[in-house]
Amino acid sequence: MAGWIVVGALVLLVLWGVTIFNRLVKQRNLVLEGWSGIDVQLKRRHDLIPNLVETVKGYMKHEAGVLSRVVELRNSAGQARSPAEASAIETDLTKMLRQLFALAEAYPDLKANQNFLDLQGKLTEVEEQIQLSRRYYNGTARDMNILVQAFPSNIVAGVFSFKEAEYFEIELESERETPEVSF
Repeated sequence: MAGWIVVGALVLLVLWGVTIFNRLVKQRNLVLEGWSGIDVQLKRRHDLIPNLVETVKGYMKHEAGVLSRVVELRNSAGQARSPAEASAIETDLTKMLRQLFALAEAYPDLKANQNFLDLQGKLTEVEEQIQLSRRYYNGTARDMNILVQAFPSNIVAGVFSFKEAEYFEIELESERETPEVSF
């Protein structure tokens, strides 16, 4: 009788381990899917940037430094190896794009150019999609980290070398600040 109890306990322990393992695998795949969503949106953004730069070049010849920095950051963004590295590059790229749009304010002809306005609208849409993708990814990363850290799933995670996921974080202090609204 005691042998059957031990066998039953071992079977339950194995089933528990398999269940936890499968949850960890599922969550790891959701994290990868979330990162893929961010990657797709960043690719869309990077594809729009050369068109924007070419449109702006004719109007802002003496602003070549800003334009070349935007292109340089766009090119280096594709070589990021981790969410943290991609986040840092994308933060710099966002700063430069904001600076580019701020400079465009000084050129009334450029502001009225339909091609520029279309590209600016598309970039705004892509920025919103990046934000949504980042939120989804960070949610899946949070869930993965909870599984990896919480007892008893941390035991299975440790045995099978599941790691915590990195967050894709905002590094621009200006994005953390509450905007001032005045009437």
